[in-house]
Amino acid sequence: MEKTFIKKYWPTIIGIIIGAIAGYLYWRYVGCSTGTCPITSSPWNSTLWGAVMGGLLGNIFQPNSLKKNEQN
Repeated sequence: MEKTFIKKYWPTIIGIIIGAIAGYLYWRYVGCSTGTCPITSSPWNSTLWGAVMGGLLGNIFQPNSLKKNEQN
């Protein structure tokens, strides 16, 4: 079951991983100098936000056949 889940959703999983890394790197190198920014003031918030955005972007590249099967 685990292998089929990973095979089915690999674009979304890769997007989450890349987005989380990018979110952390954004916090690390750009961040928020005042500490009042709601997303970039904390590494957890920035990493989570990046993971969500990466997952949504990765989901765009999901095969169409999988999306059609889920609707039925």
